[in-house]
Amino acid sequence: MASRTFYVHDYDLAATLNSGQTFRWQPREGWWEGVVGTRWLRLRADSDLRTGGMAGRPSAILAETAGPVDDWGWLADYLQVGLDLADILRTFPDDPPMRLAVAACRGLRLLRQDPWECLASFILSSTKQIVQIQQIVALLCNKFGEQLIVPQNHRRVYCFPLPGRIAEADESELRTCKMGFRAPNLIASARMIADGTVDLDRLSALSVGEARDALIRLPGVGRKIADCVLLFAYGFQNAFPVDVWVMKALQRLYFPRRRVSLKRLHTFAATHFGPYAGYAQQYLFHYARVHAKLND
Repeated sequence: MASRTFYVHDYDLAATLNSGQTFRWQPREGWWEGVVGTRWLRLRADSDLRTGGMAGRPSAILAETAGPVDDWGWLADYLQVGLDLADILRTFPDDPPMRLAVAACRGLRLLRQDPWECLASFILSSTKQIVQIQQIVALLCNKFGEQLIVPQNHRRVYCFPLPGRIAEADESELRTCKMGFRAPNLIASARMIADGTVDLDRLSALSVGEARDALIRLPGVGRKIADCVLLFAYGFQNAFPVDVWVMKALQRLYFPRRRVSLKRLHTFAATHFGPYAGYAQQYLFHYARVHAKLND
């Protein structure tokens, strides 16, 4: 086993891994087990990081993986451990809803994910709850992914399948992973990426509008899924995904007693939340889903 300790401030590992931006992490015996790229790993916070960060004390995330590791930069980038969260939070609007969200979710971070895995996962997320998305993704990886190195006596673990592998699959095979009507969209998108029709590698060099337009060309990808990919995989902070939870949060917290169109909400988000609007969105999403009573 190879291990590395990342010293961090203001980092809530549990909230970050369980806030609906990624779907391969599970808590097991005090650790979070998951896969990043072609590596199985587990992560553990050495203390209550959210409390430690708010008090200004350094804390740590311990990472372990099977097999040798010469450079841990891939994980530092994925976890975004070098980011100064306090600087980001200071850019949020100083209004009651954001103060509530930050107080409830302080330490929540945005990960930097692989674009294809992020895209495919959100194509599979349509009309599904997080636990269901996790199940579908796990079945997909187990059936189509390559087996990874894991500790002795550990269950088998598989990486997320590449676009070329999905492009070659039959729709009936994919449907055995319980993805239903999402299967043809996943296959068609994988084929467009595998044949170069949409080049995920070049999206980071485009404007957010151009990158969004490129993603929306893919079957099953609308504005919300495209913005999730732009935010969680590429770090476009002016991408502001609006799903049912964010819509409820914006409606209830900012426009009470008024019915507001989706277009108006997008315009409001683009002008109200500042240069890190994408970060603010994740705080509102997690706050609405976990902490606020917005599910009625």
